[in-house]
Amino acid sequence: MITHLNGTLIEKNPSYLVIECNGVGYMVHISLHTFGQIPDSGKCRVMTYMQVREDEHKLFGFAQNGEREIFKQLISVSGVGASTAQTMLSSMGPDQVTNAILNEEAKTLQSIKGIGGKTAQRVIVDLKDKLARLADELEFSGSEHNTTKQEALSALTALGFDRKSAEKSIDKVLKNSDELSVEELVKQALKSL
Repeated sequence: MITHLNGTLIEKNPSYLVIECNGVGYMVHISLHTFGQIPDSGKCRVMTYMQVREDEHKLFGFAQNGEREIFKQLISVSGVGASTAQTMLSSMGPDQVTNAILNEEAKTLQSIKGIGGKTAQRVIVDLKDKLARLADELEFSGSEHNTTKQEALSALTALGFDRKSAEKSIDKVLKNSDELSVEELVKQALKSL
């Protein structure tokens, strides 16, 4: 219903924003990740997801489309509501949540308040394949080397390498070197595949 808000930031708190658009103030619930991405004052734009329930309507805001997509995927899992999804994105950030799901790291997900063993497994089972298909479309500003990493990952999967193995190899290379071109990253990642 409401896909984004573009207006003046009136109030900024770690859990919500108030954005004025044409004289109307909207309260938008946010994650700590989004809180860190939004300017402290002035004009701002947030992507939104509107949750309509019988007893309330809530607007959730995101700094980028990728975070909103992860949020929508998380709330599609049985037992994960909007508040839990928001807590997950606040605790780890969308890139880390995505990586934990893709790498089947249930213990990492369980470290988030409110996520038990069964819920962590359900999230992994329900979302692993969906997120693997969406991974190239998801972008998170603030993620280190995101564009370079994604391009290198796309190149390696196009060469026929398993996505999970390719990602581990790329992450290993990025730990040791800060600034690499896509070509250099692919070359170095190929050495460990």
